[in-house]
Amino acid sequence: MRVPQKSEILVAHHKDAIKRIRTSQAANERNRANRSRMRSKVKALKTLVAGGDHTAAVADLPSTVSLLHKLAQKGVIHPRNAARRISRLANAVNAIKADAAK
Repeated sequence: MRVPQKSEILVAHHKDAIKRIRTSQAANERNRANRSRMRSKVKALKTLVAGGDHTAAVADLPSTVSLLHKLAQKGVIHPRNAARRISRLANAVNAIKADAAK
């Protein structure tokens, strides 16, 4: 068992509670990194849409949708939140396609 450092404040005194704190901290860091990656990916796609680059946006959409589905499946974001984001991104990409066709 790892001895807590002075800077760490652990309220738990049982081995299983200490392990639970460690695992939840690891999950928290992992989820934070995944959320950050998701935001960056969505922002990049929105930038392509705002720039009117239809071909790049269409090429980037499947990987963004895949990432959102994976994060929803893992519980990082709610499934309805993922569905809403995917729908809005797809509508935005299709709107550029309509504008490009005109």
